[in-house]
Amino acid sequence: MDSVNLETLRQAVAWQAAGLPVTLATVVRTWGSSPRPEGALLAICGDGRLAGSVSGGCIEDDLSDRLRTQWLERPELVTYGITADQTRRFQLPCGGSLSLVLEPLHAGSRLAETLARIERGELLARRLSLATGAVELLDAVPDTAVVFDGSRLTAAFGPRWRMLIVGAGQLSAYLAQFALALDYRVTLSEPREEYRASWTLPGVEITTEMPDDAVAAMRPDRRSVILAAAHDPKLDDLALIDALHSDAFYIGAVGSRATSAARRERLRLFDLDDAQIARLHAPAGLPLGSRTPPEIALAIVADLTARRNGTSLTAAVARPATESAACPLARAA
Repeated sequence: MDSVNLETLRQAVAWQAAGLPVTLATVVRTWGSSPRPEGALLAICGDGRLAGSVSGGCIEDDLSDRLRTQWLERPELVTYGITADQTRRFQLPCGGSLSLVLEPLHAGSRLAETLARIERGELLARRLSLATGAVELLDAVPDTAVVFDGSRLTAAFGPRWRMLIVGAGQLSAYLAQFALALDYRVTLSEPREEYRASWTLPGVEITTEMPDDAVAAMRPDRRSVILAAAHDPKLDDLALIDALHSDAFYIGAVGSRATSAARRERLRLFDLDDAQIARLHAPAGLPLGSRTPPEIALAIVADLTARRNGTSLTAAVARPATESAACPLARAA
């Protein structure tokens, strides 16, 4: 989950532990242009304090005012933006509307338990009955962040998405910058001292382990991304061999189409079957005709973001006859 939602849960748990009344609002449906996605959270304390966000501010103010005058006894569904007047009043984008489930927290809400499991690195789903307010915690995580059928709200929770980048360099720095902006926890694997010395970007954990050891230490799961960008087969392939045996969501390698074809042939020598090798995105990124390091990084992060959101754009963009979203500096790698 993103850090905004995580901080919202932490604050809600803290208020609840202090004995304060708390309502948790979850965006469950959006239409048109909506300021926040499904799954966005807002915690509303009984004294008017807020944590999180579901809009630009007007909806938050309305919810706070509403709950000060009439505190809920059980979960309730509310919708904003149904009429043109509401759209103007709550400053929703043109044609936008959203529905939220308001959940008054109580001892059986299991929010502290949910937070503890998230911070242990677990993936779980929290299911709320609107009729009773009862909560179940499930190990199985739905394919989407939120599933709402009108009577039950099932929301997926888990740690932040993680990205492991193999190899320091200009492209890796742009990848890390984009990833940090998108709230990934970013780790750089760089055993080469001279390359590490050139790394100046803050906010990135750096490991000197060999890439295969870095992958093993990461323990990749369905919220993990591994990108090989060292331009050195001895390092990139080490990471990919272990990554392709893992549950990582996205495994990519930078390079030209010729480099990628040669890489796949090498990987077949290491007991990787066709299905495993087919998981490799190489050349990584959407075929945007990218040439410069920031363009290549943008193409990779755009592809990754589309896939996370359940949209594959690769087929919609014709791959140019030249080098696609490959690193032009690595065509001989």
